[in-house]
Amino acid sequence: MIAEQGIKVTCSMDVFDLSSQEEFSPLKPLTKRARRILTPAEDNEVSTNSVTRGEKEPFPAPAEDKVSTDSVTSDEKELSSTLTGGTLNSQSVGPCNASQQREDLSELCPRIRDTTVSSKAQSDPDKQKKPVYIYSPELIQRCDAMPKIINRASKVHTLIEAYGLLNSMQVVPPRSATLEEMLGFHAEDYIQFLSLLGRQTDEEKLEEESEQYGLTYDCPINRHVYTYAALTSGASLRAAECLMEGQSQVAVNWCGGWHHAKRDMASGFCYINDIVLAILKLREKYDRVLYVDLDVHHGDGVEEAFCGSTRVMTISVHKYSPGFFPGSGGLDSIGVGKGRGYTVNIPLLEGARDEEFVPLVCRVLHKAREVFSPQALVCQCGADGLSGDPMDSFSLTPTAYSRCLQFMLQWRLPTLVLGGGGYNSPNTARCWTHLTAILCGRKLSSEVPDHKFFMSYGPDFELNISPENLDKLKSSSSQQQEKTQSTN
Repeated sequence: MIAEQGIKVTCSMDVFDLSSQEEFSPLKPLTKRARRILTPAEDNEVSTNSVTRGEKEPFPAPAEDKVSTDSVTSDEKELSSTLTGGTLNSQSVGPCNASQQREDLSELCPRIRDTTVSSKAQSDPDKQKKPVYIYSPELIQRCDAMPKIINRASKVHTLIEAYGLLNSMQVVPPRSATLEEMLGFHAEDYIQFLSLLGRQTDEEKLEEESEQYGLTYDCPINRHVYTYAALTSGASLRAAECLMEGQSQVAVNWCGGWHHAKRDMASGFCYINDIVLAILKLREKYDRVLYVDLDVHHGDGVEEAFCGSTRVMTISVHKYSPGFFPGSGGLDSIGVGKGRGYTVNIPLLEGARDEEFVPLVCRVLHKAREVFSPQALVCQCGADGLSGDPMDSFSLTPTAYSRCLQFMLQWRLPTLVLGGGGYNSPNTARCWTHLTAILCGRKLSSEVPDHKFFMSYGPDFELNISPENLDKLKSSSSQQQEKTQSTN
């Protein structure tokens, strides 16, 4: 919960204390010992069967996530401490000082603006190639049909198009992932089941098997799901290929980012884990890949895929409280085996705002880059942390996402940007259009251009929304939902 003075995090104040300007800027350098711990000594590639159905998962629910620090070695404690700035424990704490956090944010943002690629440089083809934008009418159509995000893909694309951003990008059509590529992570029986959904006529057998593979209320049966899964994952793979081929330094697939799907089952609106497949593709060229997850939900599927790897570091910042899906991602979830310390979680309670979220995330990102030295970056930008989203968890604006993304763009790494959650479609379109403009080095008018979904952006019809505007939109959305329910 958020107190009047700031945000509570589900860990020791020593870990995420932003009250000290000296602690935040500049960051303390690594000790030689900690640097040695995080230096990959050997290739430890992902195991595709590290977690299977029926086994005890290594990341328990919040009520059970009480791992004693006695079970964590001193090296692992120091490694985790290095990334988070303090000691490792899971004690809940009181609020930080919000006014000091705002000062930290004001100090951080000029540095972001100064070091990010300038608009002029990004628009100059001799200095910076245009970002790759994955798009096809079929991709949009398939995504629009998914029950939890009806027409969201169209709203995102048409707003990007209405602002003229397509002219500042390389529009690249997706391809469908091959069976071999999908089996690079997913179990053969699961993929085979998805492929048979469109032909299965025995409804009773279909329902029984669907539950076995996680196709229940949050991942409803869809007879076209295999085509959808192959195309959305193929879109992320195509984006990764564009980075590997040097076509651009940045590639974006707003139809990707499905981080909950497990090796052998669907989960949390996610049927296939395009992120894992894209990271595996990037690993064919880049030795170390950093994955950053800004979705309000813990990126459990990606974490489980790479929790034993020393070549992929995962960072997830998310809401963490009893009963909130997926119930994993506590501070003490730091990986397993040789991969211990290459998993970083930033668990927050509800109500996080821009002035608290940005400096916290950027400090961890800075240290992660320092100790891990990634050669490529994948960022999942799930927009369900926006104020006004039906998840009703964080109170972020698009500015929080943009500043975190800008902070990473200054590293000049091959960067794959993906979508994810975001269930208030107009707000999600606003956010991802804003991020697309940053990738293009463009500054947009705050007035939403006239286009097919223009009326969805009322009552203000603005792109640059403040928390107050978001609260109004949330109220308007709630009233519309009540009106719809009363007429049904």
